[in-house]
Amino acid sequence: MAVVLIHTSTRTLEASYYNLIAFPVSIFLNQISRFAVPLFFMISGFVLELNYDFNAGFWPYLKKRFSRIFIPYLFWSAVYYFFVYKIHHVNFIQALLTGNSSYQLYFIPSLLIFYLIFPLLHKIYKTISNRWVLILLGLIELCLLYRDYYYHNSTNPFPVDMALFNYYVFILGMFASHHQEKILELVSKCKYWLLLITVGMGVYVFWEGRSTYLATYNYLAFYSQWRPSVLVYTILLAGLLYYFFTIVTWGSSVFKALSKLSFFVFFIHVIFLETLWFYFGKYFYTRPLFDVLFFALVAGLSFAAAYLVHKIPHLSKITG
Repeated sequence: MAVVLIHTSTRTLEASYYNLIAFPVSIFLNQISRFAVPLFFMISGFVLELNYDFNAGFWPYLKKRFSRIFIPYLFWSAVYYFFVYKIHHVNFIQALLTGNSSYQLYFIPSLLIFYLIFPLLHKIYKTISNRWVLILLGLIELCLLYRDYYYHNSTNPFPVDMALFNYYVFILGMFASHHQEKILELVSKCKYWLLLITVGMGVYVFWEGRSTYLATYNYLAFYSQWRPSVLVYTILLAGLLYYFFTIVTWGSSVFKALSKLSFFVFFIHVIFLETLWFYFGKYFYTRPLFDVLFFALVAGLSFAAAYLVHKIPHLSKITG
């Protein structure tokens, strides 16, 4: 849902020619959702470590995990490349390797890198989960993010860049899978302070993106989620969300149902976004509460489509 909110609010900002002063709600919603992709990497590390089969070989593991990610990625890359965004500067193979068939796919190649190297990370888990090693890795990550956000001097290939910007949250996800009870206990003791600090960090991320853009007029100031502030914001929010979804009993079946549909929604929502924008959004984006309504429509239609497709046996293996 945060990914959808980023993309719907971004479309409003693009239509306004990045007039952040006139569209404060759009930029606020856009910035407080920037935890989405880092949290996706963290959840991936958590789930892979939690479900890793110690007795499985590398190829059985790779086949099982890649089929869940790569086949839907290949399918939707083809859909966007050949039918949605038909003008390209690279061939399909290059678009597949860089996630350029559609803008929401950009981080999937980097995620596949982590899938490839995960067995190695699992083998050295005791080393990388050492307290001082984790602190060192975190400091290195902060430096990489600081350099990229403030100086934009990275020279690595795109998927490698994304992997470097997300290795720490991925490892933290692995670490969290081994310490679930301790995390819940810690968050329970500090939940009100943690909530206050997390809200403060969300406001800071908003202020940073907005003020940096107004000082530089570089749209990457608010487009980028690869910032030190977003890393801290993501870690804090991850703890709160994990605690919340663990203790909450009401609506758990709804949350579970939505989560099963979310990967399909991630892939398809841009099609609904483009369609709604063409027929509706570009005429009404200046109206009050447009961003909330636009988000609700795109998300609602995407989840409805996901629900219907998941009713067809085996199709979700291809579509996600």
